[in-house]
Amino acid sequence: MIRLAQLPSDFPQIYQVRQQVFQVEQGVDATLEFDGLDEQAEHLLALQDGQAIGTARMRYLNPEVVKLERLAVLAAARGQGIGKQLMEMALAILRDRQVGEVRIHAQTAVQAFYDKLGFVPEGEIFEEAGIPHVKMSKHLK
Repeated sequence: MIRLAQLPSDFPQIYQVRQQVFQVEQGVDATLEFDGLDEQAEHLLALQDGQAIGTARMRYLNPEVVKLERLAVLAAARGQGIGKQLMEMALAILRDRQVGEVRIHAQTAVQAFYDKLGFVPEGEIFEEAGIPHVKMSKHLK
């Protein structure tokens, strides 16, 4: 089940997923991962048997542009389409809200995942939190 998270009550579960994926698995520094922007964003939460297994963050850059960030699925739940479901739900919500463009910073290791969702790469590969990324965007209108 995927739903919009309720903050602050759901944040401990969001934190747990992101800490495991980004800090433990990928070695991202906690100060980069938890950047102080969570309170001004909306979050999606994927649950399986009542336990958080995935999350994503939607942050408005302006009324027309949203940055999707912090897509994370626990290792034990990967390969089940949870990441795709999180992205599809986020895109559906944003279409309903008449958002014109969605931007992401995709890790290059998973760029093909975003390609399949219709995101288009822009510019050169860059490093973020010590990991190669590429800017990508998708127009919803």
